[in-house]
Amino acid sequence: MNRLLLVIGSILLIIGLGCSVFAISKINKQEGAQSETLNEAKKIILNDSNGSLESLETVNMQYNFKRGDVIGVLNIPRLEREVPIISGTNEDELERGVGHVSSTKLPGQQDRIFLAGHRDTVFTQMGELRKGDILTIQLKTGEYEYEIFETLIVDESNLSVLEPTTPEEILTLSTCYPFEYLSSTEERYIINARKIY
Repeated sequence: MNRLLLVIGSILLIIGLGCSVFAISKINKQEGAQSETLNEAKKIILNDSNGSLESLETVNMQYNFKRGDVIGVLNIPRLEREVPIISGTNEDELERGVGHVSSTKLPGQQDRIFLAGHRDTVFTQMGELRKGDILTIQLKTGEYEYEIFETLIVDESNLSVLEPTTPEEILTLSTCYPFEYLSSTEERYIINARKIY
């Protein structure tokens, strides 16, 4: 009996170690992809911002991104974090950074901007952000600042967080809630921030 328990315990330990190694390698792969994409985003911003900023009309015409395109950079000063913004929210995009929901607008368009990210990578520690904290989006058209005014928890099926906010420009960040990695993902933690003019 003791020998059987020892064998079962050893098997469970090996499985646990295997799962840990797999999880760590996946996180390392995502961090590597995010780092590469962040460098790409910074190059795009740097290369395209050397000239004068375009008019809002020109900006609107430029915002025709394809799924997977690098859009810009989201800066979260309180967390000392900057992450690339990618067009789309499929798993491929979310592994590279925060995903922009294409049915929403982008900075300068005076409407809702919706960004989603994983709670265990780009949006870890989101619960530490508070009202009054500043978020910044850098695009090739310039830098846009937003001040957090509310946080809330909603059901994953609640689509009101995607509704237009015209003429007010609102940046909405979304990640799975609760924040624990192995917990249910039926709720979303939402952060709303107003554009600072």
